[in-house]
Amino acid sequence: MEKKTAEAMLDCLAQLAYENAKDEFTVPGIGKLVVVDRKARMARNLQTGAQIQIPAGKALKFRLAKAAKDAILGAAAPPISNSTTPQPPSS
Repeated sequence: MEKKTAEAMLDCLAQLAYENAKDEFTVPGIGKLVVVDRKARMARNLQTGAQIQIPAGKALKFRLAKAAKDAILGAAAPPISNSTTPQPPSS
């Protein structure tokens, strides 16, 4: 694939994401963009130490698809048992 073709394709994908991210925008096999509501919260000004109120708002998050996580991080290992001695079968 030529660089110009790839650039055009990614630009088109980005434009679609900008237009549709208000609802939810999914890129199959990679992940999805979602808008989340953030609650109002208290924070601290690190320079003065004063508490400030941060108003509620919206944020854009990208949630990675399970297939992408597995491909990048590898499949999850089975859980390790906490017991070190084998338990006799209960009857």
